[in-house]
Amino acid sequence: ISISIIQVRLVMKAHSFVRENIPKVLSSVKEKAGPVPIPRITQYLYFLFAPTLIYRDNYPRNPTIRWGYVATKFAQVLGSLFYAYYIFVRLCIPQFRNSSQETFNLRGLVLCIFNSILPGVLILFLVFFAFLHCWLNAFAEMLRFADRMFYK
Repeated sequence: ISISIIQVRLVMKAHSFVRENIPKVLSSVKEKAGPVPIPRITQYLYFLFAPTLIYRDNYPRNPTIRWGYVATKFAQVLGSLFYAYYIFVRLCIPQFRNSSQETFNLRGLVLCIFNSILPGVLILFLVFFAFLHCWLNAFAEMLRFADRMFYK
């Protein structure tokens, strides 16, 4: 599943890259106004690693990298992984171990599902926090990507 997600992200980035650059190239060729504005490979590589799906030739950049911030974000990712492990060990594994030893009935199935809702929601929140907030912010800081106030 994670490979599929990465492939979808790369396809979306390639689409954005093509969509932003094809009109520039076509208008330059049609007007015959000097050299064709083809983006540099370094711009495309930066775009591949930047936490954005919208291609631009230049992004706002921070002057320095705050390594303490990067370490904090990676520590939060690690903490989220340990917390997810704790949730699985304490809430999920005992529930499914007990249900596998009982005979199948509708009451047991419903109880197992309802007892799995809270751990499932906690894991979902941890995944969103660890990846979307911590992981992407750490890479944005290492790339000096300054445009992280998208929703403001």
